[in-house]
Amino acid sequence: MSDTSKKLANLKQFIKENHGNAICYSGYREGQDPRKEIFPTYEEIKEDLLILASNWSFLRLYDCSEHAETTLKVIRDEKLAFKVMLGTEMAAELSNPNCPWGADYDDETLAANRQTNSDNVDRLISLANQYPDIVFSVSVGNEAAVEWTDHLVSVESLIAYTRRIKNGVSQPVTFCENYVPWTTKLEPLVAELDFISIHTYPVWEYQTIDNALEYSQQNYHSVAARYPHKPVVISEAGWTTTSNGRGIEPGNASEDLQASYYQQLMAWTNEEKILAFVFEAFDEPWKGSPDPDEPEKHWGLFYVDRTPKLVMRPLVKAGLLANERC
Repeated sequence: MSDTSKKLANLKQFIKENHGNAICYSGYREGQDPRKEIFPTYEEIKEDLLILASNWSFLRLYDCSEHAETTLKVIRDEKLAFKVMLGTEMAAELSNPNCPWGADYDDETLAANRQTNSDNVDRLISLANQYPDIVFSVSVGNEAAVEWTDHLVSVESLIAYTRRIKNGVSQPVTFCENYVPWTTKLEPLVAELDFISIHTYPVWEYQTIDNALEYSQQNYHSVAARYPHKPVVISEAGWTTTSNGRGIEPGNASEDLQASYYQQLMAWTNEEKILAFVFEAFDEPWKGSPDPDEPEKHWGLFYVDRTPKLVMRPLVKAGLLANERC
């Protein structure tokens, strides 16, 4: 068996044996903002991870910033049992006229972004090698190919970055993206990746809770059926609890609906042995518009003050989560 075939076989077995309890983690609290380089402290991240450690085994981190590095240090120093999918943030290398909120950049900005992306790839490689027992996989980027993205990167560039990363790390390499591009433009990238990571958000696509799980299943199988010999995981799936109407009807966002979708998603992915990262651990007030009801701010299973939303309260009451603040 070749090294590539052995790596793929090991990855498939790993996913089969570790298919549940995965969550996306970004720990920014009130007043913190990655754009301003105001990051959570070691103690704040430690508090977060102790809350999550009782129920989740896998974390997804989105970049290689100070926040990600501190998170890896906390896991190591506090001897927590998390395995991490470590990502790198991709800035726009192309303008995108299809982005609804605007993504038109001058040549100087795009050139600077390409250098930043290259530097971030180097940092990803460095951190993955520094924490080989914690980082179980790495991602080339996040939603950089979908039609509406404001940080568009060409498939050719993603392939080049993937090859650099694969030459620099021992962990399996993926790319995290909406399910649609996987069935069309990303086929050349798939050949370079060890596994595929898809996003499914029924509530963003005007689905109700009555058909939400079926819709996510269709999203997943549309990709898995196209690449039957390539492992597919869900790197984002969730339901916001508040909306001002921007893209999601206010009546289609609530804690009851989040709890229902979460429970259905977990039952299906556990039964089918699909590794699925729930989006996300905690609300993040820095995201989206200044409107406090902006849906981007409210995907957490916990509020920004770390108290549990409805979906998590049964676990807290049963003593299965470290956070007892209800």
